[in-house]
Amino acid sequence: MQYLLLIYQAEPAADAQSGADEMTGELAAYAAFTRETRERGQFVAGEALEPTATATSVRVRDGKTVVTDGPFAETKEALGGFYLLDCRDLDEAIEMAAKIPGARRGTIEVRPIWSLPAEYTAAQGG
Repeated sequence: MQYLLLIYQAEPAADAQSGADEMTGELAAYAAFTRETRERGQFVAGEALEPTATATSVRVRDGKTVVTDGPFAETKEALGGFYLLDCRDLDEAIEMAAKIPGARRGTIEVRPIWSLPAEYTAAQGG
């Protein structure tokens, strides 16, 4: 079963130079985690996201599209990236989530992927 592991943590401070060594270490830890998921045959996808300041939110209200800069809600932790893994079950997904470097300072949300009925996916050309 596939699980989406959403990485929420505080965004880096504007003064990126002060934490350059820490960032280098964290990037190495993420590379090691990604390598492990590939070796275990779990890796489906994974990406880091640009800061929330680059986000655009889209809503449709009363038939009108409303576009605003920034995320939907202000929060101390922001979605910074994700992994899509193919895990045996929820227990294995939780085991892998605990290994994500961001879990040490933030939160990893584990969500199972909803398998749509074959009739739906066939009608969508998938």
